[in-house]
Amino acid sequence: MRPTHIVIQSRLDSHGRNILTESKPKPITYADAGVDIEAADRAKARIRRLARRTFNKNVLAEIGGFGGLFRLPRRRWRDPVLVSSCDGVGTKLKVAFLAGRHNTIGADLVNHCVNDIAVEGAEPLFFLDYLATGRLRPETVEQIVAGLSAACRANGCALVGGETAEMPGFYAEGEYDLAGFIVGIVERAAILDGSRVRAGDLLLGLPSTGLHTNGYSLARKLLFEQAGLKVNSRVPELEKMVGEELLGVHRSYLKPLRALQQKGLLSAAAHITGGGFPGNIPRVLPKKLRARIGVNSWPVPPIFRYLQELGSVPQEEMLRTFNMGIGLVLVVPFAKYREAVAVLGRLREQRYVIGEVVKGRRGVQYC
Repeated sequence: MRPTHIVIQSRLDSHGRNILTESKPKPITYADAGVDIEAADRAKARIRRLARRTFNKNVLAEIGGFGGLFRLPRRRWRDPVLVSSCDGVGTKLKVAFLAGRHNTIGADLVNHCVNDIAVEGAEPLFFLDYLATGRLRPETVEQIVAGLSAACRANGCALVGGETAEMPGFYAEGEYDLAGFIVGIVERAAILDGSRVRAGDLLLGLPSTGLHTNGYSLARKLLFEQAGLKVNSRVPELEKMVGEELLGVHRSYLKPLRALQQKGLLSAAAHITGGGFPGNIPRVLPKKLRARIGVNSWPVPPIFRYLQELGSVPQEEMLRTFNMGIGLVLVVPFAKYREAVAVLGRLREQRYVIGEVVKGRRGVQYC
Protein backbone atom coordinates (compact mmCIF):
# COMPACT_ATOMS: atom_id res chain seq x y z
CA MET A 1 0.00 0.00 0.00
CA ARG A 2 1.38 3.46 -0.90
CA PRO A 3 1.77 5.88 2.02
CA THR A 4 -0.67 8.75 1.93
CA HIS A 5 -0.08 12.35 2.98
CA ILE A 6 -3.71 13.44 3.18
CA VAL A 7 -4.66 15.34 6.33
CA ILE A 8 -8.24 14.87 7.66
CA GLN A 9 -9.62 18.08 9.15
CA SER A 10 -12.82 18.61 11.15
CA ARG A 11 -15.09 21.69 11.11
CA LEU A 12 -18.66 22.52 12.21
CA ASP A 13 -21.43 23.26 9.74
CA SER A 14 -24.22 25.82 10.32
CA HIS A 15 -26.18 23.25 12.40
CA GLY A 16 -23.24 22.46 14.68
CA ARG A 17 -22.52 19.10 13.07
CA ASN A 18 -18.95 17.92 12.35
CA ILE A 19 -17.91 17.82 8.71
CA LEU A 20 -14.74 15.94 7.75
CA THR A 21 -12.71 17.37 4.87
CA GLU A 22 -9.49 16.36 3.17
CA SER A 23 -6.57 18.81 2.97
CA LYS A 24 -3.64 18.02 0.71
CA PRO A 25 -0.19 19.44 1.67
CA LYS A 26 1.53 22.00 -0.50
CA PRO A 27 3.58 20.32 -3.28
CA ILE A 28 7.31 20.25 -2.48
CA THR A 29 9.83 21.22 -5.17
CA TYR A 30 13.60 20.89 -5.55
CA ALA A 31 13.85 24.59 -4.60
CA ASP A 32 12.13 23.80 -1.27
CA ALA A 33 14.99 21.34 -0.63
CA GLY A 34 17.50 24.13 -1.24
CA VAL A 35 18.45 23.50 -4.87
CA ASP A 36 17.75 26.43 -7.19
CA ILE A 37 17.68 25.06 -10.74
CA GLU A 38 17.10 28.50 -12.24
CA ALA A 39 20.21 29.84 -10.50
CA ALA A 40 22.11 26.84 -11.78
CA ASP A 41 20.97 27.57 -15.34
CA ARG A 42 22.14 31.20 -15.01
CA ALA A 43 25.49 30.04 -13.68
CA LYS A 44 25.91 27.55 -16.54
CA ALA A 45 25.22 30.26 -19.10
CA ARG A 46 28.01 32.38 -17.60
CA ILE A 47 30.36 29.40 -17.43
CA ARG A 48 29.70 28.54 -21.07
CA ARG A 49 30.60 32.05 -22.18
CA LEU A 50 33.84 32.11 -20.19
CA ALA A 51 34.87 28.62 -21.27
CA ARG A 52 34.46 29.44 -24.96
CA ARG A 53 37.24 32.02 -24.61
CA THR A 54 39.70 29.17 -24.00
CA PHE A 55 38.66 27.01 -26.96
CA ASN A 56 40.97 26.20 -29.86
CA LYS A 57 40.57 24.16 -33.03
CA ASN A 58 41.06 20.91 -31.10
CA VAL A 59 37.94 21.38 -28.93
CA LEU A 60 35.14 19.47 -30.66
CA ALA A 61 32.17 20.05 -28.35
CA GLU A 62 30.42 22.87 -26.55
CA ILE A 63 30.15 23.09 -22.78
CA GLY A 64 27.03 21.29 -21.61
CA GLY A 65 27.47 17.81 -23.05
CA PHE A 66 28.07 14.67 -21.04
CA GLY A 67 31.80 14.84 -21.75
CA GLY A 68 34.38 17.17 -23.24
CA LEU A 69 35.78 16.25 -26.65
CA PHE A 70 39.36 17.15 -27.51
CA ARG A 71 41.29 16.07 -30.61
CA LEU A 72 45.01 15.37 -30.23
CA PRO A 73 47.07 17.58 -32.56
CA ARG A 74 48.06 15.53 -35.61
CA ARG A 75 51.48 15.20 -37.31
CA ARG A 76 53.28 16.83 -34.41
CA TRP A 77 53.85 13.84 -32.16
CA ARG A 78 55.82 10.67 -32.86
CA ASP A 79 55.46 8.84 -29.54
CA PRO A 80 53.07 10.95 -27.43
CA VAL A 81 52.34 10.31 -23.77
CA LEU A 82 49.38 11.84 -21.96
CA VAL A 83 50.15 13.29 -18.52
CA SER A 84 47.35 14.02 -16.05
CA SER A 85 47.02 15.55 -12.60
CA CYS A 86 44.24 16.38 -10.16
CA ASP A 87 44.38 18.86 -7.29
CA GLY A 88 42.48 21.36 -5.18
CA VAL A 89 43.02 24.79 -3.64
CA GLY A 90 42.83 23.58 -0.04
CA THR A 91 42.09 25.82 2.93
CA LYS A 92 43.22 28.90 1.02
CA LEU A 93 39.52 28.94 0.15
CA LYS A 94 38.79 29.89 3.76
CA VAL A 95 40.73 33.12 3.23
CA ALA A 96 38.76 33.83 0.07
CA PHE A 97 35.53 33.36 2.04
CA LEU A 98 36.67 35.79 4.74
CA ALA A 99 37.78 38.36 2.17
CA GLY A 100 34.74 37.89 -0.07
CA ARG A 101 37.15 37.66 -2.99
CA HIS A 102 36.77 34.80 -5.47
CA ASN A 103 38.44 36.02 -8.67
CA THR A 104 41.92 34.62 -7.91
CA ILE A 105 41.03 31.11 -6.75
CA GLY A 106 40.46 29.75 -10.25
CA ALA A 107 43.90 30.88 -11.40
CA ASP A 108 45.44 29.27 -8.30
CA LEU A 109 43.92 25.95 -9.28
CA VAL A 110 44.84 26.01 -12.97
CA ASN A 111 48.43 27.16 -12.39
CA HIS A 112 48.98 24.56 -9.68
CA CYS A 113 47.83 21.77 -11.99
CA VAL A 114 49.81 23.16 -14.94
CA ASN A 115 52.99 23.17 -12.86
CA ASP A 116 52.42 19.59 -11.74
CA ILE A 117 52.48 18.28 -15.30
CA ALA A 118 55.00 20.80 -16.63
CA VAL A 119 57.69 19.41 -14.31
CA GLU A 120 57.10 16.07 -16.06
CA GLY A 121 57.90 17.79 -19.36
CA ALA A 122 54.28 18.08 -20.53
CA GLU A 123 52.44 20.96 -22.10
CA PRO A 124 48.78 21.32 -21.09
CA LEU A 125 45.98 20.37 -23.47
CA PHE A 126 42.73 20.75 -21.54
CA PHE A 127 41.34 21.33 -18.06
CA LEU A 128 38.15 20.43 -16.16
CA ASP A 129 36.94 21.77 -12.83
CA TYR A 130 34.68 20.62 -9.99
CA LEU A 131 32.85 23.28 -8.01
CA ALA A 132 30.55 22.27 -5.14
CA THR A 133 28.60 24.59 -2.87
CA GLY A 134 25.70 24.59 -0.45
CA ARG A 135 23.81 27.35 -2.25
CA LEU A 136 24.65 28.40 -5.79
CA ARG A 137 25.42 32.08 -6.28
CA PRO A 138 25.80 32.80 -10.02
CA GLU A 139 27.88 35.93 -9.35
CA THR A 140 30.39 33.99 -7.23
CA VAL A 141 30.53 31.18 -9.77
CA GLU A 142 31.26 33.71 -12.49
CA GLN A 143 34.20 35.15 -10.51
CA ILE A 144 35.66 31.70 -9.95
CA VAL A 145 35.26 30.56 -13.56
CA ALA A 146 36.61 33.89 -14.84
CA GLY A 147 39.83 33.06 -12.98
CA LEU A 148 39.85 29.54 -14.42
CA SER A 149 39.28 30.87 -17.93
CA ALA A 150 41.97 33.56 -17.75
CA ALA A 151 44.57 31.11 -16.42
CA CYS A 152 43.68 28.49 -19.03
CA ARG A 153 44.14 31.07 -21.79
CA ALA A 154 47.48 32.19 -20.31
CA ASN A 155 48.71 28.59 -20.20
CA GLY A 156 47.39 27.64 -23.63
CA CYS A 157 44.92 25.00 -22.49
CA ALA A 158 41.20 24.67 -23.09
CA LEU A 159 38.56 24.64 -20.36
CA VAL A 160 36.42 21.85 -21.82
CA GLY A 161 33.99 21.12 -18.99
CA GLY A 162 33.48 20.26 -15.36
CA GLU A 163 30.81 19.92 -12.72
CA THR A 164 28.93 22.51 -10.70
CA ALA A 165 27.13 20.86 -7.78
CA GLU A 166 24.65 22.48 -5.41
CA MET A 167 24.41 20.44 -2.19
CA PRO A 168 22.28 22.10 0.52
CA GLY A 169 23.34 21.30 4.06
CA PHE A 170 26.71 19.92 2.99
CA TYR A 171 28.64 23.19 3.06
CA ALA A 172 28.40 26.17 5.40
CA GLU A 173 26.61 29.24 4.07
CA GLY A 174 28.77 31.06 1.54
CA GLU A 175 31.36 28.30 1.30
CA TYR A 176 32.36 25.98 -1.54
CA ASP A 177 35.05 23.56 -2.63
CA LEU A 178 37.02 23.68 -5.85
CA ALA A 179 39.13 21.01 -7.56
CA GLY A 180 40.60 20.59 -11.02
CA PHE A 181 41.79 17.95 -13.45
CA ILE A 182 44.32 18.60 -16.21
CA VAL A 183 45.62 16.58 -19.16
CA GLY A 184 48.84 17.39 -21.02
CA ILE A 185 51.09 15.75 -23.58
CA VAL A 186 54.81 15.06 -23.98
CA GLU A 187 57.02 13.03 -26.28
CA ARG A 188 58.05 9.87 -24.49
CA ALA A 189 61.74 10.61 -25.03
CA ALA A 190 61.31 14.07 -23.47
CA ILE A 191 59.68 13.00 -20.19
CA LEU A 192 61.40 14.52 -17.16
CA ASP A 193 61.40 11.56 -14.77
CA GLY A 194 64.63 12.19 -12.85
CA SER A 195 66.63 9.54 -14.71
CA ARG A 196 68.94 12.23 -16.13
CA VAL A 197 69.93 13.62 -12.73
CA ARG A 198 73.61 13.25 -11.85
CA ALA A 199 75.81 14.17 -8.90
CA GLY A 200 77.14 17.67 -9.49
CA ASP A 201 73.95 19.02 -11.04
CA LEU A 202 73.03 22.45 -9.73
CA LEU A 203 69.72 23.36 -8.08
CA LEU A 204 68.21 26.63 -9.26
CA GLY A 205 65.26 28.10 -7.41
CA LEU A 206 62.61 30.28 -9.05
CA PRO A 207 60.72 32.63 -6.70
CA SER A 208 57.16 32.01 -5.58
CA THR A 209 54.47 34.69 -5.32
CA GLY A 210 53.76 33.88 -1.69
CA LEU A 211 52.32 30.78 -0.06
CA HIS A 212 50.84 29.62 -3.39
CA THR A 213 48.29 26.95 -2.29
CA ASN A 214 50.04 25.19 0.59
CA GLY A 215 50.44 25.64 4.33
CA TYR A 216 47.23 27.60 4.82
CA SER A 217 45.96 25.55 7.75
CA LEU A 218 49.04 26.53 9.75
CA ALA A 219 49.08 30.10 8.39
CA ARG A 220 45.42 30.68 9.32
CA LYS A 221 45.97 29.27 12.79
CA LEU A 222 48.93 31.58 13.41
CA LEU A 223 47.47 34.73 11.87
CA PHE A 224 43.77 34.54 12.70
CA GLU A 225 43.64 32.42 15.86
CA GLN A 226 46.91 33.12 17.62
CA ALA A 227 47.57 36.71 16.51
CA GLY A 228 43.87 37.65 16.25
CA LEU A 229 44.32 39.37 12.89
CA LYS A 230 41.65 39.95 10.24
CA VAL A 231 41.93 39.81 6.46
CA ASN A 232 42.03 43.64 6.38
CA SER A 233 44.63 43.94 9.15
CA ARG A 234 47.95 45.62 8.47
CA VAL A 235 51.15 44.74 10.31
CA PRO A 236 54.53 46.51 10.00
CA GLU A 237 56.29 43.35 8.81
CA LEU A 238 54.08 43.01 5.70
CA GLU A 239 53.65 45.48 2.85
CA LYS A 240 50.08 44.37 2.12
CA MET A 241 46.94 43.66 4.12
CA VAL A 242 46.93 40.14 5.55
CA GLY A 243 44.19 38.89 3.22
CA GLU A 244 45.87 40.35 0.14
CA GLU A 245 49.17 38.72 1.14
CA LEU A 246 47.53 35.33 1.59
CA LEU A 247 45.56 35.52 -1.66
CA GLY A 248 48.59 36.12 -3.89
CA VAL A 249 48.04 33.97 -7.00
CA HIS A 250 49.92 30.68 -7.31
CA ARG A 251 52.10 31.43 -10.33
CA SER A 252 52.62 29.28 -13.42
CA TYR A 253 56.16 28.16 -14.31
CA LEU A 254 55.21 26.78 -17.71
CA LYS A 255 57.15 29.33 -19.80
CA PRO A 256 60.57 28.94 -18.14
CA LEU A 257 60.18 25.18 -17.94
CA ARG A 258 59.35 24.83 -21.64
CA ALA A 259 62.11 27.24 -22.67
CA LEU A 260 64.73 25.24 -20.78
CA GLN A 261 63.37 21.86 -21.82
CA GLN A 262 63.29 22.73 -25.53
CA LYS A 263 67.01 23.52 -25.37
CA GLY A 264 67.86 20.35 -23.44
CA LEU A 265 68.99 22.24 -20.35
CA LEU A 266 67.00 20.38 -17.68
CA SER A 267 67.78 17.18 -15.81
CA ALA A 268 64.58 17.46 -13.74
CA ALA A 269 62.28 19.94 -12.02
CA ALA A 270 60.31 19.91 -8.76
CA HIS A 271 57.18 21.91 -8.02
CA ILE A 272 57.37 22.92 -4.34
CA THR A 273 53.84 22.24 -3.10
CA GLY A 274 52.49 20.25 -0.12
CA GLY A 275 55.40 18.80 1.80
CA GLY A 276 57.75 21.68 1.02
CA PHE A 277 61.37 20.93 0.12
CA PRO A 278 61.70 17.44 1.67
CA GLY A 279 58.33 16.33 0.31
CA ASN A 280 58.92 17.33 -3.31
CA ILE A 281 62.58 17.47 -4.36
CA PRO A 282 63.25 13.76 -3.61
CA ARG A 283 60.42 12.85 -6.02
CA VAL A 284 62.75 13.68 -8.94
CA LEU A 285 65.98 12.20 -7.53
CA PRO A 286 67.44 8.73 -8.15
CA LYS A 287 67.80 6.50 -5.07
CA LYS A 288 71.50 7.15 -4.44
CA LEU A 289 71.46 10.92 -4.85
CA ARG A 290 70.37 13.66 -2.48
CA ALA A 291 69.82 17.42 -2.65
CA ARG A 292 72.08 19.63 -0.57
CA ILE A 293 70.44 23.02 -0.08
CA GLY A 294 71.85 26.20 1.40
CA VAL A 295 68.99 27.63 3.43
CA ASN A 296 70.48 31.16 3.28
CA SER A 297 71.02 31.15 -0.48
CA TRP A 298 67.86 33.09 -1.39
CA PRO A 299 65.89 35.98 0.16
CA VAL A 300 62.96 34.62 2.16
CA PRO A 301 59.83 36.82 1.76
CA PRO A 302 58.66 38.62 4.93
CA ILE A 303 55.41 36.60 5.23
CA PHE A 304 57.35 33.42 6.01
CA ARG A 305 59.58 35.09 8.59
CA TYR A 306 56.53 36.64 10.20
CA LEU A 307 54.71 33.31 10.39
CA GLN A 308 57.78 31.62 11.86
CA GLU A 309 58.13 34.27 14.57
CA LEU A 310 54.42 34.19 15.46
CA GLY A 311 54.50 30.50 16.28
CA SER A 312 58.19 29.96 17.06
CA VAL A 313 57.99 27.41 14.25
CA PRO A 314 61.18 25.33 13.87
CA GLN A 315 63.10 25.87 10.63
CA GLU A 316 62.66 22.28 9.46
CA GLU A 317 58.90 22.53 10.04
CA MET A 318 58.80 25.69 7.93
CA LEU A 319 60.75 23.98 5.12
CA ARG A 320 58.39 21.02 4.99
CA THR A 321 55.20 23.10 5.25
CA PHE A 322 55.83 26.16 3.07
CA ASN A 323 57.73 26.91 -0.12
CA MET A 324 59.69 29.62 1.74
CA GLY A 325 59.79 31.80 -1.37
CA ILE A 326 60.93 29.12 -3.85
CA GLY A 327 58.06 27.73 -5.91
CA LEU A 328 60.08 25.70 -8.39
CA VAL A 329 63.44 23.93 -8.19
CA LEU A 330 65.28 23.29 -11.46
CA VAL A 331 67.93 20.58 -11.66
CA VAL A 332 70.48 21.76 -14.24
CA PRO A 333 73.68 19.99 -15.39
CA PHE A 334 76.72 21.92 -14.18
CA ALA A 335 78.09 22.23 -17.73
CA LYS A 336 74.82 23.82 -18.92
CA TYR A 337 74.39 26.25 -16.05
CA ARG A 338 75.48 29.39 -17.91
CA GLU A 339 73.24 28.64 -20.87
CA ALA A 340 70.28 27.94 -18.57
CA VAL A 341 70.87 31.24 -16.76
CA ALA A 342 70.98 33.07 -20.09
CA VAL A 343 67.63 31.56 -21.12
CA LEU A 344 66.05 32.55 -17.80
CA GLY A 345 67.54 36.02 -18.12
CA ARG A 346 65.90 36.54 -21.50
CA LEU A 347 62.60 35.65 -19.84
CA ARG A 348 63.37 38.10 -17.03
CA GLU A 349 63.16 35.28 -14.52
CA GLN A 350 64.83 35.86 -11.17
CA ARG A 351 66.72 32.74 -10.11
CA TYR A 352 68.97 31.62 -7.27
CA VAL A 353 71.53 28.84 -7.05
CA ILE A 354 70.20 27.17 -3.91
CA GLY A 355 72.22 23.97 -3.85
CA GLU A 356 73.51 20.93 -5.69
CA VAL A 357 72.94 17.22 -6.16
CA VAL A 358 75.38 15.01 -4.21
CA LYS A 359 75.88 11.30 -3.61
CA GLY A 360 74.02 9.82 -0.68
CA ARG A 361 70.69 8.45 0.40
CA ARG A 362 67.80 10.07 -1.45
CA GLY A 363 66.45 13.04 0.47
CA VAL A 364 67.24 16.68 1.32
CA GLN A 365 70.22 17.89 3.35
CA TYR A 366 70.40 21.48 4.61
CA CYS A 367 73.59 23.44 5.07
